Amino acid sequence: MSITPGPELRWVKSTYSAGEGQCIEWAPDHAATTGEVPVRDSKTPDGPVLLFTRTGWTGLVEFAKNHG
Repeated sequence: MSITPGPELRWVKSTYSAGEGQCIEWAPDHAATTGEVPVRDSKTPDGPVLLFTRTGWTGLVEFAKNHG
């Protein structure tokens, strides 16, 4: 399953990026509507998009918090 990145999605930068250029962005509106959490590299907005389930996304966020 894939989605096409583009202006139709509202992308939000991670609050953990601290402006250091190593950011991910996610599309919370799409996630709320579909249950799929799209994630992309903020440096490559036209690049690939990873789709996580809600459970997968929660696991990734917890991992990042614990192993930051």
